[in-house]
Amino acid sequence: MSGARLLAFAAGATLVGLLLAVPFLLKSYGIYLVALWAVTSIAALGLNLTLGYAGQISLAQGAFVGIGAYATALLTGAGVPYFVAFAASGGVAFAIGWCLGYPALRVQHHFLAFVTLAFSILVLLVLRNEQWLTNGTYGINDIRRPTVLGFSTNRNADFYYFALAMLAIFAGIQWWIVHSPWGRAFKALRENPLRAASLGVDVRRYTLMAFAIGSAYGGFAGALYAPLVQFIEPNSFQLGYSIKYLLMVIVGGAGFFFGPLIGAAIELLLPEWLRFTGSYYLMLYALMVMLLLAFFPRGLIGVAATLKERFARPAPPATSAMNTTTP
Repeated sequence: MSGARLLAFAAGATLVGLLLAVPFLLKSYGIYLVALWAVTSIAALGLNLTLGYAGQISLAQGAFVGIGAYATALLTGAGVPYFVAFAASGGVAFAIGWCLGYPALRVQHHFLAFVTLAFSILVLLVLRNEQWLTNGTYGINDIRRPTVLGFSTNRNADFYYFALAMLAIFAGIQWWIVHSPWGRAFKALRENPLRAASLGVDVRRYTLMAFAIGSAYGGFAGALYAPLVQFIEPNSFQLGYSIKYLLMVIVGGAGFFFGPLIGAAIELLLPEWLRFTGSYYLMLYALMVMLLLAFFPRGLIGVAATLKERFARPAPPATSAMNTTTP
């Protein structure tokens, strides 16, 4: 094993150890925050698949989290087993995401952003106004946490391990997708759709799949978010929520596998760490994000990748100052 691989393995093992030790190192609120990071990271991974790998701009990920959260809350409240509701939430988000992908076949870039923006507003209006279904602005409370393999997840520490396990499963699925022929097709679609079509990539199919899979990740994240917070209401899933997911992917590094995980950690934990500044913490947080995007548009992972490429580049061959001999 090379030195770089050994270092990466040691860093990964250390990170896994820290994540497993979180309930022993933090108090209840800290455990809740890291559990929220795990849930949020699942939705960010989905958006990274749509945006970072397939190149399709979406401002609707927060809406899909809301769809998953409400579907789970309504179904479990009606007596449906949690994991049936969990699967249904992801399935509904997948189906709606597939339908939302059709505009992406006709419009691109900022026009597509406007389409997904309109969808986010539509979902918010439905959640707020259809009181017979969603309880309107009163929201839904007392959402039960699931029992997993006979173990209750009512304590924050127990739910944290459940959320962490789900994050590992969904990250593993995405790792497989990214390194499969699907992932190569998504990257070709991102780089140049016309060239991808000329190479035999079914642009229509993979565009729809990028939206559907990314949306399903949002629905599954919502199915975890609802029992974690145990109270949901429409304003929790307004447009600003989708913009936060977009920031997570871009700040962490769009198109890099670990980018959304780092971006989610920064989005959720950095404001908490800056609270000692009082009312200025939001200004400092916004300034740091602006500087990062201005000087490192590829995100934090992109910075590391750029440095690696620079130092790994072989040095040009040395040339002699005089390549001829004088008589």
